[in-house]
Amino acid sequence: MDLSALLDALTPVAGIGVIMLGFVKIVRYWSQASQARSTGGAQLESRLESVEQDLAALHQELTDTQERLDFAERLLAQSRESKHLPE
Repeated sequence: MDLSALLDALTPVAGIGVIMLGFVKIVRYWSQASQARSTGGAQLESRLESVEQDLAALHQELTDTQERLDFAERLLAQSRESKHLPE
């Protein structure tokens, strides 16, 4: 058998092997990406819950601060009124 005939016979086989290896790599990549999305989704959910809790805590702190500011403003207003009252 001639070498060129052997290469002509093996070229399609080698080409199919390369294509199959490419498909295997693509499937592995998709599988890893899918797993990363599923675990990433759980991590994102956990982070979202944490951010929501932090936001609720900040909202409560803001409410407390606003109440303290209102109280301080009332005290200042009373102090000013008592200074302006005639005796």
